[in-house]
Amino acid sequence: MAEAGDLALDLDCDAQRGGQAATLARGIVRALGAMGHAALVELPLGTGRRADVVGLDSRGRFVIVEIKTSLADFRTDGKWPDYLAHCDRFYFAVPPNFPHHVLPEAHGVMVADAYGAEIVRPAPVAPMAERLRRRQWLRFARHGAARLMRRADPMA
Repeated sequence: MAEAGDLALDLDCDAQRGGQAATLARGIVRALGAMGHAALVELPLGTGRRADVVGLDSRGRFVIVEIKTSLADFRTDGKWPDYLAHCDRFYFAVPPNFPHHVLPEAHGVMVADAYGAEIVRPAPVAPMAERLRRRQWLRFARHGAARLMRRADPMA
């Protein structure tokens, strides 16, 4: 299992993602780990949607990173606004050749590759509701623990 300090970085779901999205997810997880976040890939939210990458910092704040591999991917995806209530900061992560100027200015932007991600536009802080935060802490912990259980015993 990859680790950054004492923060476990979960990549179990990497195999579920295809091609470039999986590569970007790996770089994003590495970058979030370097920033002091524990990160999970493909975390289900309370809405039934799954966020591409969710990070949790030492103060209990969430960041969601939505991966967009192409302009067509961005233009045809209408789900990402559903994620905003589930984080304190929201980023789009795109490959280096993506025209990131087309992304909404109200959200952060990361340029990512397999080895890391660089913040090119910081995400503003929009604190999530505390009641939702408590439920999401539990969801984050349970999903992370379940993934570790499956790694220890695939039959679990």
